[in-house]
Amino acid sequence: MSENGPETPRSLLLFGAFYGGMVTLGGVLGAKQVALGPLAVEAGIFPFLTLVALSSAVAQLHGRGAADRLVRYGFIPLITAILLTLFVLALPTDPGMYPPAQTAFPVILGQSWRMMAAGIISYGISVRLNVAIFSRLTVQGRWAPACGAVSAALSQIVDTLLFISISFYGVRPIAGLMAGQMLAKLVLSALLVPLIIAGAVRLGRRLDA
Repeated sequence: MSENGPETPRSLLLFGAFYGGMVTLGGVLGAKQVALGPLAVEAGIFPFLTLVALSSAVAQLHGRGAADRLVRYGFIPLITAILLTLFVLALPTDPGMYPPAQTAFPVILGQSWRMMAAGIISYGISVRLNVAIFSRLTVQGRWAPACGAVSAALSQIVDTLLFISISFYGVRPIAGLMAGQMLAKLVLSALLVPLIIAGAVRLGRRLDA
């Protein structure tokens, strides 16, 4: 207890800082498509699954209210990163900049307004949905990783439906793209999310002990 009131748990401070970094990193890594065996998925799924797992771990450690606040605060670095990217892209390029980088930079970081809007909307809805489902399913701590896998899988279905529909509807056929992305995300959710939740909950309890 500090002079000004209860101190913020150390795990919440650490996970909050890490969460903000993953929010911004997702937009950058999403520019690359990776092949995982027969599955193809945009690389932004890795930081995004970390967001899903961290929000579930915070719900397990500190309650649904804290996890919902974490998701809401995530809009701040997400929107700030988008605005700063647009600002930097609008600035004139130094003629002495490495030529391949001059070409690659706007291609990698420049996104259409539809993709930017899709990222904001799908993030807010899918991660909030994950927290709601996880909180409803979780009864005892030992079930948290399994509940996290289920809630992550369901939220990834919603995320894929929203992001691809908003980004590409009317521009290209989306059924095949949506099916492939959804399958890849479901597999990764089942494999990665339980491990991240278990590790984060264990670390959080040690930090707050």
